[in-house]
Formats: sequence, C-alpha cells, structure tokens
Amino acid sequence: MKPARLLRRIVGGTATNVSFADLVSLLGVLGFEEIGGKGSHRVFARSDVTELVNLQEVQGQAKPYQVRQVAGLVRRYDLQLESES
Repeated sequence: MKPARLLRRIVGGTATNVSFADLVSLLGVLGFEEIGGKGSHRVFARSDVTELVNLQEVQGQAKPYQVRQVAGLVRRYDLQLESES
C-alpha cells in the first residue's frame, strides 16, 4: 500500500489489518530511522519527536495499538510525508 494512502487510513481511525512492512515503510517516509530492536521488535526514532516508536510484527501484521500510537504521533507532531520514493 502506498504510504500516503496508509497514512490517510490510519489517521482516519483504521488500526486493524495494517501490514507490518507497510507501516515500517510509512515510518521511513515520515522521517523515522530504525535505531534498534531484537527479535520481532523494531524501534524507530526521529530527532524532533521525543517518543520512540516500538513495533512488533505478528503474522505479517502490525499490532493495532501500535498503529494507533503512530497515528497519534502524526497528529501530535503534525508529521508530513517526506517523499514516496
């Protein structure tokens, strides 16, 4: 799914059936960098966002509460897509 479409979807309130790979891709175009993780966990950070984003993949899907956390950060920090390349 294209990052712009996924962003509209999760900010609109849809937190279920979100592909883990799509959410990781979205974080990338939002300017987050992967800074660590272990096992099924991956941790992302962005210099102007104080919170870390911790994601966990379960059968190819992102956990709904973590999708809601990403949507909350987008709203709180007014994050915009950097590029879709």
